[in-house]
Amino acid sequence: MRFFVLSLCSILIFNCEDKQSQNKSSVKTIDSTELKIERHTEQTDTISEDTTEEFLLTKDNTMEFFLQYEKENKENKVRIVTDYGNIDILLFNETKFHRANFIYLTKKGYFDNTQFYRVIENYIIQGGSTDDRDVMRKRRFIGKYLLPTDTKRGFRHDRGVISMPSSDIDNPYKLASPYEFFITLRDVYQLDGDYTIFGKVISGLDVADRIANVDTDNSDWPLKNVYIRRVELLN
Repeated sequence: MRFFVLSLCSILIFNCEDKQSQNKSSVKTIDSTELKIERHTEQTDTISEDTTEEFLLTKDNTMEFFLQYEKENKENKVRIVTDYGNIDILLFNETKFHRANFIYLTKKGYFDNTQFYRVIENYIIQGGSTDDRDVMRKRRFIGKYLLPTDTKRGFRHDRGVISMPSSDIDNPYKLASPYEFFITLRDVYQLDGDYTIFGKVISGLDVADRIANVDTDNSDWPLKNVYIRRVELLN
């Protein structure tokens, strides 16, 4: 009987130790998983707090938002900073929605570390996009929207103007893609009427020419990335 009791106690102790060992192992795994989730949540929460300060732009609220924004934000000169030099731009007051959009994105820091991703010698350099996920992520927290064309202000696609390309996706009316722009390096009047001219280069057109001369692949993407380090206000 005494032997039986001792044996039973040994089994119980062994089972308890085994369960404690299993519980410790489970806790370690859960803690590791929770740590990853908490870090991810903290990053997401930070972004959520930032974006709740200003609503996301959509096709339904964009025009009303920029109508008010352009009245309160009158800046019209910006500097595009690149490794090749600076390009200074005067934004036209006549194309107020497009000017306001560019100023808004500049103040949001959207253009920082985007690229001139399409360059054609003696034609155009096109910027504002990238293959960088962080920049694409910025778009999600600014909004998904397009801008209407504004092509009847008397401006033409002379050398040195800045214009806004249209989105290629489900866009029969050539609505403008607000995150991108192109600078013309020669007169390209065949573009008149389709794309909105909203400014012109006032200094640094030679920098744009140098960028257009870099080596590219078959899709006109520079073989060595040409970064827009930042766009900053001049006034």
